[in-house]
Amino acid sequence: MVWTTIRNNLSPQMSVSAVDKDGKTALQITYNVTEEQILLVTNRAERCEQYVAYTCRMSRLLNSQDGSPFTWWVGRDSKRHFYWGGSGPGIQKCACGIENNCTDPKHYCNCDADLRTWKEDAGLLVYKDHLPVNRVVVGDTSRVGSEGKLTVGPLKCQGDRNFWNAASFTSPASSLHFKSFRSETSTDISFYFKTSSNHGVLLENLGANNFLHIEIRGGSTVLFSFDFERKRMELTVHSPKPLNDDQWHRVEAEKNIKEAVLQLDGQYREVKAAPPLGHTELEFYSDIYIGALSGQRGFLGCMRALKINGVFFNLEEKAKLTPGVKPGCQGHCSSYTMHCRNGGKCVEQYNGYSCDCSLSAYDGPFCTDDVGGYFEAGTLVRYDFLSDHGASLLGNPRGFSQFGNLGETNLTQEELIFSFSTYSAPSILVYISSRSQDYMAVVLRHNGSLQVRYSLGGLAEPYTIDIDHRNMANGQPHSVNITRNLREIQLQLDHYTMSTYTLPEASDTQFNLVKSIFLGKVFETGQIDPILIERYNSPGFVGCLSRVQLNNVAPLKAAIRSGMTAPVSIHGILVQSNCGASPLTIPPIPPANDLWQIDAGGAVFPFKDEKIGGDGVHHNFAVIGAEVYSTVNPALNSFHLESFSFRNVQAPFAAVVPLHISMAFNKL
Repeated sequence: MVWTTIRNNLSPQMSVSAVDKDGKTALQITYNVTEEQILLVTNRAERCEQYVAYTCRMSRLLNSQDGSPFTWWVGRDSKRHFYWGGSGPGIQKCACGIENNCTDPKHYCNCDADLRTWKEDAGLLVYKDHLPVNRVVVGDTSRVGSEGKLTVGPLKCQGDRNFWNAASFTSPASSLHFKSFRSETSTDISFYFKTSSNHGVLLENLGANNFLHIEIRGGSTVLFSFDFERKRMELTVHSPKPLNDDQWHRVEAEKNIKEAVLQLDGQYREVKAAPPLGHTELEFYSDIYIGALSGQRGFLGCMRALKINGVFFNLEEKAKLTPGVKPGCQGHCSSYTMHCRNGGKCVEQYNGYSCDCSLSAYDGPFCTDDVGGYFEAGTLVRYDFLSDHGASLLGNPRGFSQFGNLGETNLTQEELIFSFSTYSAPSILVYISSRSQDYMAVVLRHNGSLQVRYSLGGLAEPYTIDIDHRNMANGQPHSVNITRNLREIQLQLDHYTMSTYTLPEASDTQFNLVKSIFLGKVFETGQIDPILIERYNSPGFVGCLSRVQLNNVAPLKAAIRSGMTAPVSIHGILVQSNCGASPLTIPPIPPANDLWQIDAGGAVFPFKDEKIGGDGVHHNFAVIGAEVYSTVNPALNSFHLESFSFRNVQAPFAAVVPLHISMAFNKL
């Protein structure tokens, strides 16, 4: 950050003693610039701050017994302020009072504890419209033993509020109207704009004798036209790069009695000499419009830092009163980014927004639609990482590129995410090969349990993670998330608790020269783990894979989306489907904790025999009678449970509670 610092005449830790008849000390503070210059700096800055500190011994700062302040300061508005550094206007507190850590909890300043030991209240004054501190009146130093030391630091300001004073034009029919603008014989205009539109009027004035007009044409040209002594002049600047790229571009236009200049982005410019003048006269622009007037196609985008003849225009304030224009340029994405899911990028559009899903394994308006495929026996998808693609997977696993090009990369971290559903076991789900002997594989074993295999060198046998507690080849959708950072491996399966594993110390931590991703089956040359081929590769995966993502790679999406150019190939029949897209949303109860499992080992049942009453009825139990209403749709091969109610017949009174449930059981 760049700061403007304005110093004053007060030395740090200046001793304060009572000098007037009321026992108060008034310190006048002067600065090394004029009041007009200070006002200019503070008005234009985005933020200002000034450090103040009061070091005290038996010298109270703000709160007397009757609540009136002992000390106050006067800012540029010539008003008394009763808050101290670290606090804010309207609050008679110091910083410790805001943070609730004062020496004496009954007071809101350390000095107000009135102790014989040295204490301090210090902090920043940041309310810009009150700064700078011009005068400080200290009021509790007249008692025996009272001492105080005052520090008022320099005024520091940062940023240019006018530079980021901006407006967003969300409708091409909208414009900002400024009245009573005056120009002399010369006029200079500068501003920044960004847009995604090919055309649009940026600024114009339609005076009778002083026409002025700036617009974008064709997405790469800026036109500046105006009247000069009743003659129309026109300047155009062409940019070799598109101007509708939603990036900031700067326009500078000037006309005087000698020449007219149009400059774009500080480097592309056109200059024309002005025609000879018969006489010189003042020009009065009664109305300036930012955007289009008279039914023309207006500007659709953002404009900021508009300055005409040295005067900044308050676009934000005017935008608050104008339909179709919004103050600032934060746009829609700052408010709606949460709607672009799963790594999708929010793309600003000035009458809305869209989600760019090319950076994720998902699709759809909000990047929430799974992209998956149904694999028949023998089908495989192969995605090759070619060294001449240039992009790298190194860095943040969440950073995606359009096609996810690895190159010949040595990975120390990777994240693999996918979902699947199948009745087929054993089978290979995902296999990542390399140009060395390193590999990673996720397979289903013969009993349907999941196994993760890492071979990164240094070990005689691959490091394996076996998830034995459930059969994953049960036709239900399951999601898998495997993240490795050096030796630490985290595995998230469906909605179970994340598990952490550690590679042995002898194992390497680099996945060397990543080569290809195989989905469904492996068809690779070179050295391959024979166990993978013998146990899991034949006949191949049969079922559905979806939302497959390795770091910045979406191989299945690249295979299915024909419009994507990527080094991917398909062998066999692959049919687009999202059948593996919806894992269970309710975490299953482990059998050991399921009270309704007959063989629940070690389960503790929450009842005691002594609760059985004299009537022989066990009051911990309720007999439930259910009324079930259902519908069957043969066309969809599904059964829908619409609703049911239950009756507690053992309670002192009967209660009927209706429950409305929608459930679908496919392929019963």
